[in-house]
Order: sequence, then structure tokens, then C-alpha cells
Amino acid sequence: MRTMECNIQPGKYVVAVSGGVDSVALLHMLAGRLDLQLVVAHYDHGIRPDSAEDRRLVQGLAQKYGLPFMYHSGELGPDTSEAVARAARYGFLHDVRQANGAAAIITAHHQDDVLETIILNLLRGTGRRGLSSLRSTDVIKRPLLHVPKKELLGYAKREGLQWREDSTNNNEKYLRNYVRRNIMPRFAEADREALLEISRKTQLLNQQITEQAADYLHAQPDPLVLDRHGFTMLPHAVAREIMAEWLLQNTSAELSRRMLERLVVAAKTGRAGSRFDVDAGHWLYVTRTKLALQPRER
Repeated sequence: MRTMECNIQPGKYVVAVSGGVDSVALLHMLAGRLDLQLVVAHYDHGIRPDSAEDRRLVQGLAQKYGLPFMYHSGELGPDTSEAVARAARYGFLHDVRQANGAAAIITAHHQDDVLETIILNLLRGTGRRGLSSLRSTDVIKRPLLHVPKKELLGYAKREGLQWREDSTNNNEKYLRNYVRRNIMPRFAEADREALLEISRKTQLLNQQITEQAADYLHAQPDPLVLDRHGFTMLPHAVAREIMAEWLLQNTSAELSRRMLERLVVAAKTGRAGSRFDVDAGHWLYVTRTKLALQPRER
């Protein structure tokens, strides 16, 4: 059965467990493996008044499975954005991974998350990267990306697992919830598979484009400096890809098509001596001959 295909190599890992059905099912699948050393990690965002109940459930599961448990209360508040909550959660998880010498973090992202993320990124204008952004990396393992949500739910019910429902999942002020509740139900099985196939093909294309962009950047005089004349001569679409890769390598900017268009136009046409916003930590500084990423003054 596909839900049991949780392909994780032997080693030590941090398992991110929120208390929802997905992560509770993931923990149940992994806990019985003798070749894994697991640390259960739970981040309480402090967005809901009853979130402490989630922590107590996860802590009880860790005790049941005989696993170490670490948690942190963020107290972020009810008006916290999805991006801020995600950054705080992953910051905590990476701290736990480093403190325990774990190889990676394991999360319970599944096939429905992949589809939702594709739709979200299309709505946000993130371009080709948005079609294949949710995947496993060296330090974040997502072994359930092939598993539909309904199969995880069925697994949890058959195994008699207990979990908690997050009431904020019904709040459509969060774009992901709107997509989940209003767009995803319209997808037939054939639609899901077609979008997943586009994602798979785009991932291969993205890899090739990223390699070409990395080769271009490697030939530049400095990691934080581009030759302006050479950049200006690039076709606009190519320049946009180079700009995106440059920012990904050197900043924490959240890329969007609008942002990249703005910076590419600034790089090609901006007056020498001008500075343009990149993110909270960087400017794009334009001279007659160079483009430079400069740290903002603190």
C-alpha cells in the first residue's frame, strides 16, 4: 500500500509532528523502525488559544513510542502570516536538528500539499520554480509526497490513531486554506495526475536551467557582483533567470515574477549610483559597469 512506502534511509532524524493527522500517521509509520533514531519535535505557534493541547498530544505520543521530545512555544499571535509562522517553525526544527546531530528533518507533506503549493505559486506568480518547489532536500525529507491525503486519513483510521484538528484550517483568510477548500475539490483524478506530471517535467527543466545559471554566475568577478554590460546584453527572459539564481544564492528574498521584473529592469536601465530594494538585508546597487548586492546599513 502506498501509505506504507515511507522511504527513509537508516540514521538519526528529527520528526516534525504538529498533532494533525498527517504527522501523527507519519510518526506511527516511522516509530517501529529499529534502524532509525528519532527525535520528536513540536512547534507551538501560539496562534490558537487551544494550541497547548496539540503539544500535550504529541508529547504523549513521544512517550508512548519511547522517543525524546522537544518543543518550543512561539507565542506568535492570531494575526501571524503563513510566511512568518513557517519561518519560525523551520528555524526551530533546524535548531533541533543541529542540537541533536541529526541527519535531517522529516515532515509529513503529502501529495495534496504538492498540488496546493503548485496552485498557490501560480497565483503568486513565482514562475517555473513554483511548479516543483515542494520536494525532499538533503536536510528536509518528505517521504510521503506520493501519498494522497485521503490515503493518509484512511491509514490513521485503520490504525486507531488519535490526532487533533487545527481550527485555523477553516479560516480562508489564509490563501492555502482557500485553495484547499474551494479549488482542490474541483480536481478530478485525471486533473491531479496531469498537474503532477507537469510538475515532474518542470523539475527536470528547472535543474537544467539552474545549472546553466550557476555556470554564468561562477564566471562573474565576485559572488556579489555581476558585470553589468554582459547582463544587459542577455535576453530578458534569460536575465530574469540569472537574477533569480543570483538572489537565491545570496539573499533570503522571496521571489516573485513582479519582483524579478523590477530588478532586471533596474539592472539594465537604472542610473549609475542608484540603489534598489531587494530584501530586508540587501540593496541592488547599480554602477556604470557593475551590479552589486550590498548589505543594508543596520
